[in-house]
Amino acid sequence: MVDNEPTSRALLAAALPLAGFEVHTVTDGAGALRVMRQLDPDLVIMDVVLPGMDGFAVTRQWRRMGQVVPVVFLTARDTTEDKVTGLSAGGDDYLTKPFSLEELVARMRAILRRTCDAGSADAGVLAYADLELDQDSREATRAGHRVDLSCTEFTLLQYLMHNQGRVVSKSQILEDVWQGEWDRSPNVVETYISYLRRKVDGITAEDGSTVAPLIHTRRGVGYLLRQASP
Repeated sequence: MVDNEPTSRALLAAALPLAGFEVHTVTDGAGALRVMRQLDPDLVIMDVVLPGMDGFAVTRQWRRMGQVVPVVFLTARDTTEDKVTGLSAGGDDYLTKPFSLEELVARMRAILRRTCDAGSADAGVLAYADLELDQDSREATRAGHRVDLSCTEFTLLQYLMHNQGRVVSKSQILEDVWQGEWDRSPNVVETYISYLRRKVDGITAEDGSTVAPLIHTRRGVGYLLRQASP
């Protein structure tokens, strides 16, 4: 847990072990980067307002380092712009203070089920066109270029690859990727599809051209992974 607010740290340090979690607390961004390398945690609870480097910047730096550990933002910053910034920085969920402890624990467990456990359940490499997904190392490449993905982005792309060539609806994605643990707006699917398009279909090939898009929308139906017709 990365939070410089004593009350939040004390609450979660006492409550989360009762739910089966081992908790380590850090009070600043630089300390978070150091502890991240030392502990290799399963999940990070991240405040935004921190001394020195804020939580958004810490998460961006982790993602640039190739870290795919899930990040749940837990913060008093509650504007839509803040939430979009947090998810765009590589966060997997965003919960505002004051918060329900039960909801936080439910979200943590849901994220761990759909992300960190997914690789062990589906070992091996998925490939489609010039896109590859290594489910053991949880790394992705497109046209030979590494694609840095958050845990949720990885799991969504993995789902599309398992269903390559087949249209999947927003409701199917919500149920299978987010697992229906709590009410979710279908807009979250659109948001994460846009993140994947920017990262997977925004790759520049060696000749300077943009790769052909693989992620497509069937308006009013859903999304699918397919190669464009020649």
